[in-house]
Amino acid sequence: MIEQPYPSSATEADAARPQVPEVRSRIDAFFEITARGSTQRKEVVAGVTTFMAMVYAVFVVPGMLGKAGFDTSAVFVAVCLTTAFGSLLMGLWAKLPIAIGCAISLTAFMAFGLVLGQGLSPAVALGAVFLMGVIFTAISVTGVRSWILRNLPAGVAHGTGIGIGLFLLLIASNEVGLVVKNAHPGLPVSLGKITSFPVVMSVLGLAAIFGLERRKVPGGILLVIIAISALGLAFDPAVKFTGVFALPSLSAPGHESLIGAMDVRGALTAAVLPSVLALVMTAVFDATGTIRAVAGQAGQLNAAGHIHNGGRALTADSVSSIFSGMFGGAPAAAYIESTVGVAAGAKTGLTAVVVGLLFVAVMFFSPLAGLVPSYATAPALMYVGLLMLSSVSRLHMDDLVDAMAGLVCAVFIVLTCNIVTGIMLGFCTLVVGRVVAGEWRKLNVGTVAIAVVLAAFYAGGWAI
Repeated sequence: MIEQPYPSSATEADAARPQVPEVRSRIDAFFEITARGSTQRKEVVAGVTTFMAMVYAVFVVPGMLGKAGFDTSAVFVAVCLTTAFGSLLMGLWAKLPIAIGCAISLTAFMAFGLVLGQGLSPAVALGAVFLMGVIFTAISVTGVRSWILRNLPAGVAHGTGIGIGLFLLLIASNEVGLVVKNAHPGLPVSLGKITSFPVVMSVLGLAAIFGLERRKVPGGILLVIIAISALGLAFDPAVKFTGVFALPSLSAPGHESLIGAMDVRGALTAAVLPSVLALVMTAVFDATGTIRAVAGQAGQLNAAGHIHNGGRALTADSVSSIFSGMFGGAPAAAYIESTVGVAAGAKTGLTAVVVGLLFVAVMFFSPLAGLVPSYATAPALMYVGLLMLSSVSRLHMDDLVDAMAGLVCAVFIVLTCNIVTGIMLGFCTLVVGRVVAGEWRKLNVGTVAIAVVLAAFYAGGWAI
């Protein structure tokens, strides 16, 4: 008799069949999904939502660097690879729902400050990014960034979250034209054209999110993004279908690949090193404040107010800039858009893993990614900004100096459009306020040291 190549019993057949529940159980245990009060479906939806909120970076970053002479097609690939690498590292190692990508603010400094401003070549600028990543990682690994987090006063910590929330509201409102730069004498901003299609879609989308979240509809934010994108495709001539699939290009005709093109030796000069340190200083407080704000919003702080796996999170964030410099991208940092996923229910690293995998895929679907207009993601950013304002209730007004320093931090983050500036003013007003109030005993060496370093950083003219 010929031996059957197939299982001869139901038991053997069951054993040969993939054990889906077992795989799901392992995923749940690895990411601690149930333990953190979430579900796999919720984490995946949150990952897709975060991706939709930050996918604009694959167009914005190449556009800025393209003006500085970079090959935009190569930068597009570098942004996707950097975001995928950083988000996967954050999700699998630090197990937090925080996505990492090329920072828009640092991209602007790289393009307009280093290349166009100082006349550096793209290769030297990439060398500066690589050096920034190495120094940034050293600060993270040695515990300096964790030390900064531990010495972040409660008022400034909550104020950072409030300020970032206001900042998100301003960014989203300006992006769709609801709030615009005032061209006439008076205040710096004014109301845009409130009847324009992007503004109407954004406001209606925000209201729709309110309703869906109130009804606890799973993936409500994502549904709004998809619906507005569909309406844009139907009624907005600027939203065009250009295809679905396109092979990634490492360089355009006549251009060399940016992978490995960095000139580290050229960046190790007296003229460039101050800019490298400015990048490091900005990233330390900008990204550190962002990570803390997102982790706090996701409920991933312990009883002492420390971030779960905080050391790994900070290291994953900084290592990504080394990777970005090698592949031809801009400095990497934690994305505040991660709070959009948190609002959709994200609590674990599975969300970040989903983001990373989607950015790998978007390299092959760049035409489809371009279908999502800014006014489709703006309502999500506005909603998250409003959620982050709830940190006002965590300010302890019985400690007036601490609470006021936190509000100073929050207000000047949005008034200066710079997270680090707000943090600097928050620290300085806290220290001076404590001394004048005769409460200097409430200060610790770390808080004073950070305030002095930040003040010197700004006084020396090194701030970005």
